[in-house]
Amino acid sequence: MPFLDWYLRRSLATWLFFHSLVLLSLCFQSATTFPKGCYPSQEDGYKTLRCSNAQLTEVPRDIPNDTNRLYLDFNQITYLPSDAFRNLPVLMELDLSHNSLGHLDATSLRGVTDHLHSLDLSSNKLVSVSKEVFANLKARTNLSGNPWMCDCELQEVIRLVDLDPGSSSAIVCASSVQEEHAGKPFLQVVKEVDLCNVYKRTTDVAMLVTMFGWFAMVISYLVYYVRQNQEDARRHLEYLKSLPKKSNPGS
Repeated sequence: MPFLDWYLRRSLATWLFFHSLVLLSLCFQSATTFPKGCYPSQEDGYKTLRCSNAQLTEVPRDIPNDTNRLYLDFNQITYLPSDAFRNLPVLMELDLSHNSLGHLDATSLRGVTDHLHSLDLSSNKLVSVSKEVFANLKARTNLSGNPWMCDCELQEVIRLVDLDPGSSSAIVCASSVQEEHAGKPFLQVVKEVDLCNVYKRTTDVAMLVTMFGWFAMVISYLVYYVRQNQEDARRHLEYLKSLPKKSNPGS
């Protein structure tokens, strides 16, 4: 009996020791693997990392590279650095809605455009964006709720991306190349006018005005130059007339 008691106590102590080590290891792994304010989960068989409303001001750098769904919505992220998600080769869904993004670099989404299925950029501060940002992007994209400048650049972007059907009507012109379009849904505007043709006509008019200005300057200079030469010639002629005439010898 004493031996059995000793054996049981020793086994229990050993089990508690190893159990504590496992718990400590799991806690350490959790603390070092996942960004602060982010919570991992398995949803519908996909590895999901939820960083919603985590008071983030930038994209976390220690996101597990096997993440399939990444939620960064309702934060204060203002900028996406170059290759922000390049180390996420199996990322399928990216939610950046309700942040303060005001600009996207051409390389911000590089590395994920080929395999991304869903991209949410709604309710940010995007005014304009280059179509190069969405090059090769196959994801269903939400661009609603941004203070867009409706111009040829945005028109080319909208033609390029696969818009989320439920969000397209909420893409509204906060400003436009034509003031009367401000406040109107973008899709309504492009039904009325081709913004790229408007831009081309505006550019052509500006070029014509510039050329006319230069032409007017050249003509003005030539007129001034001719008149100045005429005035100089007249003065020189009057000067010659004022000179005393030489008398011929022997006359």
